[in-house]
Amino acid sequence: MTDTQTDAPGKADGPDGAGRARRLVHGWSANLVQMGLGLTQQLLLIPAFLHVWSGDMLAAWLAIYAAGGLVVVADGGLQLRAINRFLAFRSCVDCDGRTARSYRAMLRIYLAIATGLGVLLCAAISLAPPSAVLGFHATPTFDAAMLVMTLGMVLSLPANLASGLYRVRGQYGRVIWLQNAALLLGQIAQLVALFTFGSLLAVAIAFVAMQLLFTIFVAGFDAPRLFPFLRRATKPARVAPSWRWSMGQFGRALPFAVANVTELALVNVPVLLVSAMVTDRVTVAQWGLTRVIASLVRGLCLQVALPFGAELGHDYAIGDIERLRRHYAYGSVFVTGLACLVVSGMLPFWPDFFALWTHGSIPYDGPLAVTLLLGSAAVAPSLLALVFASHSNRGELLIRTKGLQLVVFLALSFLLIPRLGPLGAAFAVVASDILIQFGLLGWVIMRQTLRGPFRHVAFLLLMAVAIVAAGWLIGRAITALAPGGGLAHFIAECAAWLVVVGALASPLLSKALCERLRALVPA
Repeated sequence: MTDTQTDAPGKADGPDGAGRARRLVHGWSANLVQMGLGLTQQLLLIPAFLHVWSGDMLAAWLAIYAAGGLVVVADGGLQLRAINRFLAFRSCVDCDGRTARSYRAMLRIYLAIATGLGVLLCAAISLAPPSAVLGFHATPTFDAAMLVMTLGMVLSLPANLASGLYRVRGQYGRVIWLQNAALLLGQIAQLVALFTFGSLLAVAIAFVAMQLLFTIFVAGFDAPRLFPFLRRATKPARVAPSWRWSMGQFGRALPFAVANVTELALVNVPVLLVSAMVTDRVTVAQWGLTRVIASLVRGLCLQVALPFGAELGHDYAIGDIERLRRHYAYGSVFVTGLACLVVSGMLPFWPDFFALWTHGSIPYDGPLAVTLLLGSAAVAPSLLALVFASHSNRGELLIRTKGLQLVVFLALSFLLIPRLGPLGAAFAVVASDILIQFGLLGWVIMRQTLRGPFRHVAFLLLMAVAIVAAGWLIGRAITALAPGGGLAHFIAECAAWLVVVGALASPLLSKALCERLRALVPA
């Protein structure tokens, strides 16, 4: 194997972009499987846990799992900072050498973070046991399980750096498939630990062990084998980066950290605010369950946009403006069309699913669901802009827009939730998305990237209205022609919708028609 990365973005592409299309398809398929595994972890494993544990034990595990998920904040935006550095080296003469030096320097920072946070976690849990803080005094092994979960996830942070290198070098799908394997093995290990030992500590060890094995395999074995230049001795190992340089990386990573924190806040903080400001617990549950579907649409759009990010970031780094403009326009249309298609199918059938999901115990709120779903479709184009901004080193733009969005969201939430309840929270999320993320961040990126941003936005709007209206009307017609209830009826309705929509979309299988439609996309 040579030091030349044959599958790097831009090198394996033929005239028709076959290499790029292949990488995107691999990335999308891997991301969709990862979303499915995430749903399995959070939804389908619950009955197995309840078969062995009581409701209190399950609540304790959910708290431990949530704490592990929050460790992602400890990255502090360093992964995206490293990705932008690696992309910038793509136009340099000694690309591999500079990438290897930067990788080793950033790896030292990650190892220092993992060590420092590990010591702090051990001290904090010793001084303030989580069982006392969170009210799980009577739950056996809770403190030990919390320590294992959080410490294990902290020690897994170096995998972020290796994952960033995979993205830049055209191996995005490979690293996600490796993560999927770790998640699947982790879920199997959790079930084995659950039915064999039955303790929180055993299940936490099972989950974390697979994450650590993934980190060791990727950072210690697979990345050096796949990218041989990482082993090249271009700099003496005893020469470490200075403290000033290391701290500077945190400063340059701050905009990416702000963007990530804002995205996490838009998903999680509304649930906490509604819980604190609304006294009716049924209404709170109604909001939490309805918010799940909007978060799913947003997550789907982000997962589809992420593989585009590395490809667009590569074009931006090497100055291939024409290719960047063309693929950004196609990607924007693709992400928006997918979001609108999903929303158009959810709008007519969500009431039936909600009733089946909650067994009729939680009332359905139509205006709330419609607001969140339409807002998810409206913000879809800006999610690609957000991903592209994160892969093109637009730190100043990110920190200004995402920081402002967080402020606007919180201000609107405190203003509207006491008056409108969960609908006020929905308005706050959607308004901050449309006004700031789409109206400011998305517009700036489109204006800097595309020749005709006004025409592109008009094209997206026309396409979105057509798809959502058509899908919604087809669904309403199906529900009107086949009234009824129950799980079998719901499945039949969804199948009929898929058949009709598939038949209407079948002309898109024609390559000639697709080429003509691509020519219509304003770039």
